[in-house]
Amino acid sequence: MSPRKKVLFFGVGWLALISVLHGYLNVNWTAILNDHLPIAKRKTVVAYIPVTCQLTCPVTDYISKFSNSGEIFLPRMFQGFPEIKEALISNRVQAAFIVAPLAIALVSQGVPIKVVYLGHRYGSAVVVKKDGPVKTFPDLRGKVVAIPSRFSDERLLLFRAMKVWGMKAGDIKMVEMAPPDVSGALAAGAIDGFSMGEPFPSQAEMAGYGRVLLQAREYWPDYMSCILVVRQDLIDSRPDVVQTLVDGIARSGLWLDKGKPYREDAADFVGRFYYHQKPALLRWALTKPLDRVVYSPLAPRKGDFDMVRDLMMETGVLNKKIEFSDYTDTRFSDGATGENAWNYQAGTASAK
Repeated sequence: MSPRKKVLFFGVGWLALISVLHGYLNVNWTAILNDHLPIAKRKTVVAYIPVTCQLTCPVTDYISKFSNSGEIFLPRMFQGFPEIKEALISNRVQAAFIVAPLAIALVSQGVPIKVVYLGHRYGSAVVVKKDGPVKTFPDLRGKVVAIPSRFSDERLLLFRAMKVWGMKAGDIKMVEMAPPDVSGALAAGAIDGFSMGEPFPSQAEMAGYGRVLLQAREYWPDYMSCILVVRQDLIDSRPDVVQTLVDGIARSGLWLDKGKPYREDAADFVGRFYYHQKPALLRWALTKPLDRVVYSPLAPRKGDFDMVRDLMMETGVLNKKIEFSDYTDTRFSDGATGENAWNYQAGTASAK
Protein backbone atom coordinates (compact mmCIF):
# COMPACT_ATOMS: atom_id res chain seq x y z
CA MET A 1 0.00 0.00 0.00
CA SER A 2 1.36 3.38 -0.99
CA PRO A 3 2.07 6.05 1.64
CA ARG A 4 -0.75 8.15 0.25
CA LYS A 5 -3.24 5.31 0.59
CA LYS A 6 -1.99 4.57 4.11
CA VAL A 7 -2.61 8.19 5.13
CA LEU A 8 -6.05 8.12 3.55
CA PHE A 9 -6.89 4.80 5.23
CA PHE A 10 -5.68 6.06 8.59
CA GLY A 11 -7.65 9.29 8.21
CA VAL A 12 -10.89 7.50 7.34
CA GLY A 13 -10.40 5.05 10.19
CA TRP A 14 -9.73 7.83 12.68
CA LEU A 15 -12.81 9.75 11.53
CA ALA A 16 -14.94 6.63 11.87
CA LEU A 17 -13.58 5.96 15.38
CA ILE A 18 -14.25 9.53 16.51
CA SER A 19 -17.78 9.37 15.10
CA VAL A 20 -18.53 6.12 16.89
CA LEU A 21 -17.15 7.43 20.20
CA HIS A 22 -19.15 10.64 19.85
CA GLY A 23 -22.32 8.68 19.21
CA TYR A 24 -21.64 6.42 22.17
CA LEU A 25 -20.70 9.14 24.65
CA ASN A 26 -22.79 12.14 23.67
CA VAL A 27 -25.95 10.94 21.94
CA ASN A 28 -28.89 9.97 24.14
CA TRP A 29 -29.96 6.90 22.21
CA THR A 30 -32.61 6.04 24.79
CA ALA A 31 -34.36 9.34 24.15
CA ILE A 32 -34.08 8.97 20.38
CA LEU A 33 -35.52 5.45 20.43
CA ASN A 34 -38.24 6.59 22.82
CA ASP A 35 -39.48 9.14 20.25
CA HIS A 36 -40.08 6.33 17.76
CA LEU A 37 -42.07 4.08 20.08
CA PRO A 38 -45.90 4.02 19.99
CA ILE A 39 -47.29 6.77 22.24
CA ALA A 40 -48.72 4.23 24.68
CA LYS A 41 -45.25 2.76 25.26
CA ARG A 42 -43.16 5.92 25.42
CA LYS A 43 -41.43 7.08 28.58
CA THR A 44 -42.46 10.50 29.84
CA VAL A 45 -39.79 13.16 29.24
CA VAL A 46 -39.32 15.33 32.34
CA ALA A 47 -37.49 18.66 32.17
CA TYR A 48 -35.32 20.01 34.98
CA ILE A 49 -32.56 22.54 35.62
CA PRO A 50 -29.50 21.87 37.83
CA VAL A 51 -30.81 23.22 41.13
CA THR A 52 -31.38 21.40 44.41
CA CYS A 53 -35.04 22.48 44.33
CA GLN A 54 -35.43 19.87 41.59
CA LEU A 55 -33.14 17.20 43.04
CA THR A 56 -35.91 14.62 43.31
CA CYS A 57 -35.95 14.40 39.49
CA PRO A 58 -32.42 12.99 39.01
CA VAL A 59 -32.60 11.04 42.28
CA THR A 60 -35.73 9.25 41.08
CA ASP A 61 -34.19 8.53 37.70
CA TYR A 62 -30.96 7.18 39.21
CA ILE A 63 -32.52 4.97 41.90
CA SER A 64 -35.41 3.66 39.82
CA LYS A 65 -32.97 2.20 37.29
CA PHE A 66 -32.01 -0.31 39.98
CA SER A 67 -35.62 -1.20 40.78
CA ASN A 68 -37.59 -4.13 39.38
CA SER A 69 -39.78 -1.86 37.26
CA GLY A 70 -36.84 0.12 35.84
CA GLU A 71 -36.57 3.82 35.06
CA ILE A 72 -39.77 5.79 35.53
CA PHE A 73 -39.14 8.60 33.04
CA LEU A 74 -36.51 10.19 30.83
CA PRO A 75 -34.95 13.29 32.43
CA ARG A 76 -33.77 16.17 30.24
CA MET A 77 -31.68 18.99 31.63
CA PHE A 78 -32.19 22.63 30.61
CA GLN A 79 -30.30 25.75 31.71
CA GLY A 80 -33.28 28.06 32.22
CA PHE A 81 -37.05 28.27 32.53
CA PRO A 82 -37.77 30.02 29.20
CA GLU A 83 -36.42 27.00 27.32
CA ILE A 84 -38.43 24.60 29.48
CA LYS A 85 -41.58 26.62 28.88
CA GLU A 86 -41.20 26.35 25.10
CA ALA A 87 -40.43 22.62 25.28
CA LEU A 88 -43.50 22.06 27.45
CA ILE A 89 -45.79 23.99 25.14
CA SER A 90 -44.49 22.18 22.05
CA ASN A 91 -44.78 18.76 23.75
CA ARG A 92 -41.05 18.05 23.47
CA VAL A 93 -41.34 17.37 27.19
CA GLN A 94 -44.51 16.10 28.86
CA ALA A 95 -43.67 17.08 32.42
CA ALA A 96 -41.38 19.66 33.96
CA PHE A 97 -40.08 21.12 37.18
CA ILE A 98 -40.69 24.87 36.95
CA VAL A 99 -41.28 27.69 39.41
CA ALA A 100 -44.82 27.99 40.78
CA PRO A 101 -45.63 31.49 39.44
CA LEU A 102 -44.64 30.40 35.93
CA ALA A 103 -47.05 27.47 36.14
CA ILE A 104 -49.89 29.75 37.22
CA ALA A 105 -49.07 32.25 34.47
CA LEU A 106 -48.97 29.55 31.78
CA VAL A 107 -52.38 28.19 32.81
CA SER A 108 -53.81 31.73 32.81
CA GLN A 109 -52.54 32.02 29.21
CA GLY A 110 -54.32 28.83 28.19
CA VAL A 111 -51.43 26.36 28.30
CA PRO A 112 -52.94 22.95 29.20
CA ILE A 113 -50.84 21.88 32.20
CA LYS A 114 -51.55 21.03 35.83
CA VAL A 115 -49.49 21.20 38.99
CA VAL A 116 -49.32 17.69 40.47
CA TYR A 117 -46.58 17.92 43.11
CA LEU A 118 -43.94 20.16 44.70
CA GLY A 119 -40.20 19.87 44.18
CA HIS A 120 -39.10 21.02 47.65
CA ARG A 121 -39.57 23.52 50.46
CA TYR A 122 -37.12 26.30 51.39
CA GLY A 123 -33.87 26.10 49.40
CA SER A 124 -33.68 29.69 48.10
CA ALA A 125 -31.68 32.64 49.40
CA VAL A 126 -30.62 36.19 48.66
CA VAL A 127 -26.84 36.43 48.28
CA VAL A 128 -24.58 39.51 48.18
CA LYS A 129 -20.83 40.18 47.99
CA LYS A 130 -19.13 38.91 51.14
CA ASP A 131 -17.17 42.08 51.81
CA GLY A 132 -19.42 44.42 49.86
CA PRO A 133 -21.45 47.42 51.00
CA VAL A 134 -24.73 45.50 51.46
CA LYS A 135 -24.98 44.56 55.14
CA THR A 136 -28.77 44.56 55.62
CA PHE A 137 -31.69 44.20 53.24
CA PRO A 138 -32.41 47.96 52.98
CA ASP A 139 -28.86 48.38 51.65
CA LEU A 140 -30.10 46.77 48.41
CA ARG A 141 -31.93 50.00 47.56
CA GLY A 142 -30.65 51.12 44.17
CA LYS A 143 -28.73 47.88 43.62
CA VAL A 144 -28.98 45.26 40.82
CA VAL A 145 -30.24 41.85 41.91
CA ALA A 146 -30.54 38.83 39.60
CA ILE A 147 -33.62 36.58 39.63
CA PRO A 148 -34.26 33.41 37.60
CA SER A 149 -37.44 34.76 36.01
CA ARG A 150 -40.06 37.47 36.43
CA PHE A 151 -42.33 34.48 37.04
CA SER A 152 -40.43 33.11 40.02
CA ASP A 153 -40.89 32.81 43.75
CA GLU A 154 -37.38 34.25 44.15
CA ARG A 155 -38.70 37.51 42.69
CA LEU A 156 -41.72 37.41 44.98
CA LEU A 157 -39.42 36.74 47.93
CA LEU A 158 -37.70 40.06 47.27
CA PHE A 159 -41.07 41.83 47.21
CA ARG A 160 -42.08 40.25 50.53
CA ALA A 161 -38.87 41.47 52.14
CA MET A 162 -39.24 44.91 50.52
CA LYS A 163 -42.70 45.27 52.00
CA VAL A 164 -41.34 44.50 55.49
CA TRP A 165 -38.70 47.22 55.11
CA GLY A 166 -41.06 49.79 53.61
CA MET A 167 -39.38 49.75 50.20
CA LYS A 168 -41.13 50.41 46.88
CA ALA A 169 -41.25 48.28 43.72
CA GLY A 170 -38.57 50.27 41.89
CA ASP A 171 -36.12 50.44 44.78
CA ILE A 172 -34.30 47.31 43.59
CA LYS A 173 -33.43 46.73 39.94
CA MET A 174 -34.23 43.09 39.18
CA VAL A 175 -32.65 41.42 36.14
CA GLU A 176 -33.45 37.95 34.80
CA MET A 177 -30.49 35.60 34.61
CA ALA A 178 -30.06 31.85 34.09
CA PRO A 179 -29.29 30.30 37.50
CA PRO A 180 -25.90 28.80 36.48
CA ASP A 181 -24.66 32.29 35.54
CA VAL A 182 -25.38 34.21 38.74
CA SER A 183 -22.38 33.25 40.86
CA GLY A 184 -19.92 34.28 38.16
CA ALA A 185 -21.81 37.53 37.62
CA LEU A 186 -21.64 38.33 41.33
CA ALA A 187 -17.91 37.58 41.46
CA ALA A 188 -17.31 39.82 38.43
CA GLY A 189 -19.33 42.68 39.92
CA ALA A 190 -21.93 42.59 37.14
CA ILE A 191 -24.66 42.32 39.78
CA ASP A 192 -24.86 43.34 43.43
CA GLY A 193 -26.72 40.24 44.54
CA PHE A 194 -29.00 37.44 43.47
CA SER A 195 -32.14 35.71 44.68
CA MET A 196 -31.85 32.06 43.61
CA GLY A 197 -32.34 28.47 44.57
CA GLU A 198 -29.53 26.24 45.76
CA PRO A 199 -26.81 25.26 45.01
CA PHE A 200 -25.90 28.71 43.67
CA PRO A 201 -26.00 30.47 47.06
CA SER A 202 -23.72 27.70 48.34
CA GLN A 203 -21.45 28.10 45.32
CA ALA A 204 -20.88 31.76 46.13
CA GLU A 205 -20.31 30.90 49.81
CA MET A 206 -17.83 28.12 49.07
CA ALA A 207 -15.86 30.30 46.66
CA GLY A 208 -15.48 32.93 49.38
CA TYR A 209 -16.98 35.90 47.55
CA GLY A 210 -20.64 35.48 48.49
CA ARG A 211 -22.62 35.84 51.71
CA VAL A 212 -26.19 34.76 52.35
CA LEU A 213 -28.08 37.90 53.27
CA LEU A 214 -31.30 36.04 54.01
CA GLN A 215 -32.85 32.61 53.66
CA ALA A 216 -36.32 32.38 52.13
CA ARG A 217 -37.86 31.00 55.31
CA GLU A 218 -37.05 34.26 57.16
CA TYR A 219 -39.69 36.13 55.15
CA TRP A 220 -41.79 33.26 53.81
CA PRO A 221 -42.78 30.39 56.14
CA ASP A 222 -43.12 27.04 54.30
CA TYR A 223 -41.58 28.64 51.22
CA MET A 224 -41.83 26.68 47.98
CA SER A 225 -40.41 27.52 44.58
CA CYS A 226 -40.14 24.64 42.11
CA ILE A 227 -43.12 22.43 41.41
CA LEU A 228 -43.90 19.54 39.07
CA VAL A 229 -46.32 20.19 36.22
CA VAL A 230 -47.70 17.69 33.70
CA ARG A 231 -49.40 18.28 30.36
CA GLN A 232 -53.18 17.77 30.49
CA ASP A 233 -53.16 15.37 27.55
CA LEU A 234 -50.87 13.02 29.47
CA ILE A 235 -53.11 13.25 32.53
CA ASP A 236 -56.16 12.43 30.39
CA SER A 237 -54.63 9.59 28.38
CA ARG A 238 -52.21 7.99 30.86
CA PRO A 239 -53.11 8.88 34.46
CA ASP A 240 -51.34 5.73 35.66
CA VAL A 241 -48.07 7.06 34.25
CA VAL A 242 -48.56 10.38 36.05
CA GLN A 243 -49.25 8.56 39.30
CA THR A 244 -46.10 6.46 38.91
CA LEU A 245 -44.11 9.63 38.29
CA VAL A 246 -45.49 11.37 41.39
CA ASP A 247 -45.02 8.22 43.49
CA GLY A 248 -41.36 8.07 42.46
CA ILE A 249 -40.77 11.74 43.26
CA ALA A 250 -42.47 11.30 46.64
CA ARG A 251 -40.26 8.31 47.48
CA SER A 252 -37.15 10.23 46.50
CA GLY A 253 -38.12 13.15 48.72
CA LEU A 254 -38.57 10.82 51.68
CA TRP A 255 -35.25 9.10 50.87
CA LEU A 256 -33.40 12.43 50.81
CA ASP A 257 -34.92 13.42 54.14
CA LYS A 258 -33.78 10.20 55.86
CA GLY A 259 -30.55 11.88 56.89
CA LYS A 260 -27.11 13.19 56.02
CA PRO A 261 -25.64 9.98 54.49
CA TYR A 262 -28.42 9.83 51.91
CA ARG A 263 -27.96 13.47 50.95
CA GLU A 264 -24.23 12.96 50.60
CA ASP A 265 -24.82 9.96 48.33
CA ALA A 266 -27.25 12.02 46.25
CA ALA A 267 -24.72 14.85 45.99
CA ASP A 268 -22.21 12.38 44.58
CA PHE A 269 -24.27 10.74 41.84
CA VAL A 270 -26.38 13.78 40.94
CA GLY A 271 -23.34 16.06 40.75
CA ARG A 272 -21.37 13.66 38.54
CA PHE A 273 -24.04 12.20 36.29
CA TYR A 274 -26.80 14.83 36.06
CA TYR A 275 -25.87 18.35 37.09
CA HIS A 276 -22.21 18.20 36.01
CA GLN A 277 -21.31 20.04 39.20
CA LYS A 278 -18.74 19.18 41.83
CA PRO A 279 -20.31 16.83 44.42
CA ALA A 280 -18.74 18.98 47.14
CA LEU A 281 -21.00 21.86 46.09
CA LEU A 282 -24.16 19.79 46.37
CA ARG A 283 -22.98 18.31 49.70
CA TRP A 284 -22.63 21.85 51.04
CA ALA A 285 -26.08 22.87 49.81
CA LEU A 286 -27.75 19.72 51.12
CA THR A 287 -26.11 19.47 54.54
CA LYS A 288 -25.16 22.97 55.81
CA PRO A 289 -27.61 22.71 57.52
CA LEU A 290 -29.72 19.65 56.70
CA ASP A 291 -32.92 21.68 56.55
CA ARG A 292 -31.51 24.18 54.05
CA VAL A 293 -33.68 22.33 51.52
CA VAL A 294 -36.53 20.03 52.59
CA TYR A 295 -38.12 17.37 50.39
CA SER A 296 -41.19 16.32 52.35
CA PRO A 297 -44.11 16.80 52.61
CA LEU A 298 -44.61 17.88 48.98
CA ALA A 299 -48.37 17.78 48.39
CA PRO A 300 -49.67 21.06 46.88
CA ARG A 301 -51.59 23.15 49.40
CA LYS A 302 -54.21 25.70 48.43
CA GLY A 303 -53.04 28.30 50.94
CA ASP A 304 -49.49 28.28 49.57
CA PHE A 305 -50.62 28.73 45.98
CA ASP A 306 -53.23 31.36 46.84
CA MET A 307 -50.43 33.39 48.44
CA VAL A 308 -48.29 33.07 45.29
CA ARG A 309 -51.22 34.02 43.06
CA ASP A 310 -52.07 37.08 45.14
CA LEU A 311 -48.43 38.22 45.14
CA MET A 312 -48.31 37.81 41.37
CA MET A 313 -51.35 40.03 40.97
CA GLU A 314 -49.95 42.56 43.43
CA THR A 315 -46.61 42.75 41.59
CA GLY A 316 -48.09 42.96 38.10
CA VAL A 317 -47.31 39.58 36.50
CA LEU A 318 -50.85 38.19 36.66
CA ASN A 319 -53.86 40.19 35.52
CA LYS A 320 -56.71 37.93 36.61
CA LYS A 321 -57.61 35.79 39.58
CA ILE A 322 -57.18 32.10 38.88
CA GLU A 323 -58.46 29.46 41.26
CA PHE A 324 -56.39 26.65 42.79
CA SER A 325 -58.52 23.98 41.08
CA ASP A 326 -57.88 25.58 37.68
CA TYR A 327 -54.17 24.76 37.69
CA THR A 328 -53.73 21.84 40.11
CA ASP A 329 -54.74 18.19 40.13
CA THR A 330 -54.35 16.83 43.64
CA ARG A 331 -55.45 13.28 42.82
CA PHE A 332 -51.86 12.23 42.28
CA SER A 333 -50.41 13.74 45.47
CA ASP A 334 -53.30 12.13 47.35
CA GLY A 335 -52.40 8.84 45.71
CA ALA A 336 -48.78 9.15 46.82
CA THR A 337 -49.65 9.79 50.48
CA GLY A 338 -48.86 6.25 51.60
CA GLU A 339 -45.56 5.92 49.75
CA ASN A 340 -42.37 5.01 51.61
CA ALA A 341 -38.79 6.11 51.00
CA TRP A 342 -36.78 4.13 48.48
CA ASN A 343 -34.98 1.17 50.02
CA TYR A 344 -31.63 1.88 48.43
CA GLN A 345 -28.02 2.15 49.51
CA ALA A 346 -25.48 3.80 47.20
CA GLY A 347 -23.19 1.24 45.59
CA THR A 348 -25.73 -1.55 45.58
CA ALA A 349 -27.37 -2.94 42.45
CA SER A 350 -30.97 -3.09 43.62
CA ALA A 351 -33.64 -0.72 44.87
CA LYS A 352 -37.15 -1.35 46.14
